[in-house]
Amino acid sequence: MLAYIIRRLALIIPTLFGIMVLNFFIIQLAPGGPVEQMIAQISGTAVDATARIGGADQGETSSRNNQSATSSGGISKYRGAQGLDPEFIKEIEKLYGFDKPVAERFWMMMKNYVQLDFGDSYFRDRAVVDLVLDKMPVSISLGLWTTLLVYLISIPLGVAKAVRDGSRFDVVSSAVVIIGNAIPGFLFAVLLVVLFAGGSYWDVFPLRGLMSENWDSLSTFDKVLDYFWHLALPVIAMVIGGFATLTMLTKNSFIEEINKQYVLTARAKGLSENRVLYGHIFRNAMLIVIAGFPGAFLGILFTGSLLIEVIFSLDGLGLLGFEAALARDYPVVFGTLFFFTLLGLIMNLVGDLMYVIIDPRIDFEGRDVG
Repeated sequence: MLAYIIRRLALIIPTLFGIMVLNFFIIQLAPGGPVEQMIAQISGTAVDATARIGGADQGETSSRNNQSATSSGGISKYRGAQGLDPEFIKEIEKLYGFDKPVAERFWMMMKNYVQLDFGDSYFRDRAVVDLVLDKMPVSISLGLWTTLLVYLISIPLGVAKAVRDGSRFDVVSSAVVIIGNAIPGFLFAVLLVVLFAGGSYWDVFPLRGLMSENWDSLSTFDKVLDYFWHLALPVIAMVIGGFATLTMLTKNSFIEEINKQYVLTARAKGLSENRVLYGHIFRNAMLIVIAGFPGAFLGILFTGSLLIEVIFSLDGLGLLGFEAALARDYPVVFGTLFFFTLLGLIMNLVGDLMYVIIDPRIDFEGRDVG
């Protein structure tokens, strides 16, 4: 097992490097880099990231400004820079490091990342590490409680469906699961806001943040209640949109194991149904489900909560990454990409190790890592 772990850890380095190279050069080719973003802010044509979602388009204003800038003379490789002093453009390029070749910028970035220096945000005037740490509590709260609830609901429901396969309960619950899988989570979020967050009916739950303004004056018990009071709606919205796949995976895993020879042998020996179900079938059927817990948590934590954070006004990592991508805030984009890609690769290894923890009969020593 130790040799397998060492091989997997060794593969993390070239995999991470390849992902960073691919993303770096693709993003460099995309229009609207940080230099153009700064020019847009100077010319007054910049649009806030979340304003774009809401349709706050300034296309006509931007078009008029570009036309006036073009008419004032000067040619620039940056959109909206016509008419600006070329020396001023060079100063902006130097500010963001764009006075150096692409390969040199990439090498300097990776060198800093190896030293755990992720730099400062272009537009927020703060270190990338500080920004991530500030947003982490929101995303961890959403990811942790959503993942736990999804597993606590999906596994018992999947087992019940497998044991009662073809019954009325199975048919009705399958209809509920299919509906939950078909409707995106953010639509449930909007519905919950309209019904329970003062949208049109009841004003029961808050919309902003993870704590109330009087948090410091609350007792410990009231702080816990306040915390879950703020989390209730976003977590419910994410759970409704995420439990369907795991439920069906659990059911199919159990059905696949129920008719195997070792199960028939256990029943022939007179073991009770619960002993057969949870003493023999459960470990084999749940292997893929439970071993996938780290990856599922990471997926919900960093990729599954963007729209939920926007709808419920929660300032987490999803919203940070989205705004950084739109604003071409490269230190935030690449810094978070490097860290979370590395974390994801490590979680894949942890998932493999969980296979062995759940079922010691599995041996990765003889496997070739490819």
